[in-house]
Formats: sequence, C-alpha cells, structure tokens
Amino acid sequence: MTADWLDVGPVDQLPAMGARTLPVRGGDEIAIFRTANGNVYALVNKCPHKHGPLSQGIIHGTSVTCPLHNWRISLITGEVLGEDRGCTPVIPVKVDGGRILIGRREALASLAA
Repeated sequence: MTADWLDVGPVDQLPAMGARTLPVRGGDEIAIFRTANGNVYALVNKCPHKHGPLSQGIIHGTSVTCPLHNWRISLITGEVLGEDRGCTPVIPVKVDGGRILIGRREALASLAA
C-alpha cells in the first residue's frame, strides 16, 4: 500500500449488489459499489441530473440506477447511459489483500474546488 491509496475497509463487509458511502470532510461523499460478480467500483455519490444519492440506487451489472429519476450511470466510466447525458466522477478503486483501496488524489479532489 502506498500514499496514493486510501484503505477504506474489508471487501467482505460490502455485500454483493450493495453500496456503502464514505464521507469526505469538506468534499463530496463517495459511494463504493460491489457488483454481483464481486467487482468493486467507486463514484462520487451524486447523480449528474439532480444529485440523487447513487448509493441508494439499484445495481444492474456494471451500472447503477439513480433512485430519484431512474438515470442509469456506468460504474466503470461514470457516464450516463441511454439518451440522457452527464457524467459522475469516478474514483479509482482496487482490492488488495481483501481490503478496498481508493485513489487518494481523486477522493480528495473535491476539496480543492
């Protein structure tokens, strides 16, 4: 583990098809998702449409549906899928030794804004 990554907890505490949130003091909350096949993704926890909490949405494959207006967001790219347009910032994530690590620089990027 290096200073480039933040350890946010064990992967086994994040259920398949589930999400958890990570508050960032002075910045945007981060949503961490685990898909049915066990892959882990992280996005800023705001739909680009009306800032709905993506962590409360339903995961379908590698996308999440916003609970407010059903916009589908790619967990891989952060791009809105379908006819709607917009993008949610993606936070790099990896699993190492059973621990979820997120990119420090991207996780803290909203603090500089």
